[in-house]
Amino acid sequence: MTQPAQITGRTRVMFIMGDPIGHIVGTAVLNAAWETTGRDLITVPLHVRSADLPHMLETLRKAPNVAGTGITIPHKIAAAALVENLTEAARRAGAVNFIRREEDGTLIGHNVDGAGFLAGLAAHGVNPAGRHAALAGAGGVARAIAFALAGAGVTSLTIRNRDTTKARALVDDIRAGNIAKTTAVATSSDIAPDLLVNATSLGMKDTDPLPFATREITHAAIVAEVVMTPAETPFIAAAKARGCTVVPGRAMMSPQAALVAAFLDGNPA
Repeated sequence: MTQPAQITGRTRVMFIMGDPIGHIVGTAVLNAAWETTGRDLITVPLHVRSADLPHMLETLRKAPNVAGTGITIPHKIAAAALVENLTEAARRAGAVNFIRREEDGTLIGHNVDGAGFLAGLAAHGVNPAGRHAALAGAGGVARAIAFALAGAGVTSLTIRNRDTTKARALVDDIRAGNIAKTTAVATSSDIAPDLLVNATSLGMKDTDPLPFATREITHAAIVAEVVMTPAETPFIAAAKARGCTVVPGRAMMSPQAALVAAFLDGNPA
């Protein structure tokens, strides 16, 4: 793990809280960015069970040398209700993936998943505008990506989730947000999608089913993933075999370091 040349009592600490944490690779990306930019900051993973999340965030409030924490599966939605303030991106998504600790101990939740995902697409030469997108998932990361795709001007966005109630709620929230003026948002569509996005944890285990049917992968031009470990999921492998343009999960992590740095510096407030 990349880390500051010397960790001292002046070094600020940032965690990434999740359950499990064995799949986390973002700490390496963040620490490399802190070293490159000369920040006296270290990021480490912290295994936190769901029942303990409120307690751990309360601990952050009482630790002045803590800069904040990343939030990952399965805590993103729960964390949004446990902080004093939310940025507009976090409020809209209803989920948090980074928290900043203010000097007085209050916590501000932010979400860079959507912006990071769009930046990852762009790095692979993909512009989602005008495409027919299908998104698997309605959890924390899926919500952020759904809002980002709608804001980026996809022509249609179909939200699929095992819990159809959550899928319908996400569709309603996007429509109410009035950001999808050119996007038809629904839980089903007769139009074959040309952009498939897996925003679930499917693929972390070898025994997981694919998030989309093989016939849909065959017809898709672009396949994007959020799972970071393994680096190539069965979903990505299947898409490669069919000649699709693929955007792996780690693509959305690399751009997040700059977004997180700006957040730690107070932008957005």
